[in-house]
Amino acid sequence: MTICDLALSSPRQPTNSLKALLPAAREHLLLGLAGKLQHSLCAADQNLGHLEEQLLHGGQELFRQMLEKAAQQKADAAPPLCPRCQNKLSRRTEGHGTTIQTRFGPIRVQRARGYCKRCRKWRFPADTLLGLPEAGTQSPAVQEIAALTVSQMPAAQAEHLVERLTGLKISAATLGRQAQQQGQRAQEQRTQLDQQMSTPAGRAQQDRDLRLHLALEPFTLVIELDAWNIRERDDWGQSPTLRANGKEPSRWHWVYGGTCFRLNQRAQSAGGRPEILSRGYAMTRGGVDALKQQLWAEAMRRGLGRANEVLIVADGAVWIWNLAGDRFPGARQRVDYYHVSQHLWSVAHALHPDDATAARAWVSPMLDKLQADASCEVITELEQLRERVEGAARKVVEREVGYLRTHHERLDYGTARQKGEPLGSGPMESTCRQYQVRFKRTGQFWSQTGDEALLCLETFRRNDRWHLLFPHSRSGDPAKN
Repeated sequence: MTICDLALSSPRQPTNSLKALLPAAREHLLLGLAGKLQHSLCAADQNLGHLEEQLLHGGQELFRQMLEKAAQQKADAAPPLCPRCQNKLSRRTEGHGTTIQTRFGPIRVQRARGYCKRCRKWRFPADTLLGLPEAGTQSPAVQEIAALTVSQMPAAQAEHLVERLTGLKISAATLGRQAQQQGQRAQEQRTQLDQQMSTPAGRAQQDRDLRLHLALEPFTLVIELDAWNIRERDDWGQSPTLRANGKEPSRWHWVYGGTCFRLNQRAQSAGGRPEILSRGYAMTRGGVDALKQQLWAEAMRRGLGRANEVLIVADGAVWIWNLAGDRFPGARQRVDYYHVSQHLWSVAHALHPDDATAARAWVSPMLDKLQADASCEVITELEQLRERVEGAARKVVEREVGYLRTHHERLDYGTARQKGEPLGSGPMESTCRQYQVRFKRTGQFWSQTGDEALLCLETFRRNDRWHLLFPHSRSGDPAKN
């Protein structure tokens, strides 16, 4: 007995029902596929890759026909209820055909249509059951292909990649449009998830989940923030007019981001490279207020409510510390050491503009004191230095004294080393650069609608919430079912 025979005789499904999913001409299709394989086997210039290509493309029609039959059965089982409000549909009619683009090619499905008196709209219950969008005929798998590829590369490149790897011919315009639609759907889900964290029930559920997945010993939650620029089509085509009126076109805008992780989730790879085992992300073009809500909700999901203490690490931007004081009151704050060191290097270069050795000799002991929690001594020495220099050097020293005084309570690098805490916000800066690989390619311009949608898709993927958009994506992983 073959594996196929065993499947057909499985007690889970009647044999006739399973056979109904098989193409009528399956023997012909299989023989044709076997013939193509035989040709590759006999060809001296063809290898295993050719055999794989034959199966990939030659098996498409067999799978397409099976999928079409299964989709029709799924559509026939759709209840006559409105997918939105569950109200019973009236004036139902059968036989409304639609062509659906799937990963195995187009399939044709007949569905019933009914009118929902409560929504005052015509509905196709089968479309919702099959996972089809209201405005579109792409299957969930094709929706995912578009979302995943276009969130990583321009749609024109995605078109060629998709065709090469899957055999699907989907235009760049369709891929881009689908990716944006999925990104907007992700935004809606993100809003719902974040709002849940603001309710007692949502926080209670999160606390129960954390008890199951996190160790109960006290931990420090580390939160890092940063921002980067993205280029958009503001007043596109109006540049000459704006400049004639004395206004410079605004092209670059801030994208705000944050990441959070438990301190005990930092580790080292086998090669000694530092890495974070698990962390959460927030990234938005929606402004500081949008980041404030998203990062707080993500921090809650990562254990903010159960953290023994919270540590904020970032550069010296004012918006960061305003956000930290608003959403994370009581958190310890630390300015990224490497940013502070750059300010001291500015003084060194101002004092010794033409002598790199002398500049290093001056700054090295200052950095040592900074790392030994002696920032007060550094500030005092700079204040004394300010009285001895003149001109441009004096202005630089005065500026950096003001900077260090503003952040003197955030310069606890000796304490950081003792506790094994991060001195800088490297993980966040690295994250920003990774996002920029997609969003700051040469010649790219965005709209705020388009960039926010793809930013949200990428963040869903990083936060391991991809399955919330595409539930089928976990069907091949038994550990996640």
